[in-house]
Amino acid sequence: MTVNNNLVLIRQANVKDLERLFFECFYKDYATVLVGGYSEPLYLPAGDDRRECQLQFRKDFFASALHEIAHWCIAGRERRKLVDFGYWYRPDGRTPAEQKAFELVEVRPQALEWVFSMATGVCFQLSSDNLQAEEPASNGDFADAVYQQVLSYCAQGLPPRGELFARKLAAYYGLGDPVDSSFYDRQILSRRPLS
Repeated sequence: MTVNNNLVLIRQANVKDLERLFFECFYKDYATVLVGGYSEPLYLPAGDDRRECQLQFRKDFFASALHEIAHWCIAGRERRKLVDFGYWYRPDGRTPAEQKAFELVEVRPQALEWVFSMATGVCFQLSSDNLQAEEPASNGDFADAVYQQVLSYCAQGLPPRGELFARKLAAYYGLGDPVDSSFYDRQILSRRPLS
């Protein structure tokens, strides 16, 4: 399967494959497992009641798993000691200032999620995670920032764990180099999700 002229492919995606690939990449060094089936995503560090860290994603949603993996790959050692990496979360109904703060934190993970999506052949959907947002995420500064971050990752390299996982995904799914900037097109971020 090839990616052709900025076309994002849609394929059958199996979260069990992601869980296994994540385990193969990271369990030995980080004692972290990826687990689906939850109503909300959450990262739990190891503690008195847990021998290993848990990276939980929503239900069996492939995109949720990729997004949480992106956050984990970016989080530093100290953040990985905190529940949900110490990030604040406010659901729908954020003020414009809160939405802007949310988007600033989300640029790097969503750009890395896009790379992971390309490595798996799954369509990437930019998310403002706020149904009440005044402007769709695919328009404006947020989409531009995610696109520029992807180009930066392609030129300067991914975070080390992100690089390892992107390469593992690309090898498993048989796709090309996920950090080839010619695969990324700002217009893709403006596409509406398929129904």
